[in-house]
Amino acid sequence: MNFNLDQPWKIGTVIGLLVFLRIVWGIWRQAPGRAFMTELLDSGLIAFVLVFLLIRPFVVQAFYIPSRSMAPTLVEADRILVNKFVYRLNEPQRGDIIVFDAPRHALYGDGRKDFVKRLIGLPGDTIRIKRGDGVYVNGSRLKEPREIPRPDYDWPVDEYGMTAGEPYRVPDGCCFVLGDNRNESNDSHRWSRPELQTEKIIGKAMVIFWPPARIRLAGDNRQVQLGKDTESGTLGYAAAQGAVR
Repeated sequence: MNFNLDQPWKIGTVIGLLVFLRIVWGIWRQAPGRAFMTELLDSGLIAFVLVFLLIRPFVVQAFYIPSRSMAPTLVEADRILVNKFVYRLNEPQRGDIIVFDAPRHALYGDGRKDFVKRLIGLPGDTIRIKRGDGVYVNGSRLKEPREIPRPDYDWPVDEYGMTAGEPYRVPDGCCFVLGDNRNESNDSHRWSRPELQTEKIIGKAMVIFWPPARIRLAGDNRQVQLGKDTESGTLGYAAAQGAVR
């Protein structure tokens, strides 16, 4: 049985049960041998309230990775801790691995799902993806870890599947996301509308905590940086030197 405490009514039911048990036990607390059990029940109730009403909703939450869409950074069956507070203090950054409430246009059916992807485009950025080459943001190709496969598709495309003349511009208040497993990910490039509203971001993936052999930091936005390769060509070392003479 998988007892899921994601729904508020379930959390309320458990808290109510604990409070009820605490009251019942308090009636009998005159007995010396029951004082320890009363203190233990008090501690459990306080811990439960802190975890499920404060820490989990607002600070940190564990998530399970069900697919290979973020491989090799995150693999199937990884369990990660997501910082839900960080974006209350700082804006999301390009390269962050984020967990978000998937928009309806990203889902194939009804329901609600949480996705994990790499944040690639910020509001106002322009995005173009070139088959066998890479992802271009604002005209510059992203420098990414070698393990991330190069895309086997061009994007954006028109209704006929032909490469669009202009790159995609990320709307205000939105972002553009891709899976690290570039060619096997249900991400912005596959959605009917590429944008993800930033208000749907739940938090930033910080640590892989399970299985033990996979314990490590989940990722670093410094893994993804804008390079010197541009859509019009490559800015080589000699050219760069000549520009500052």
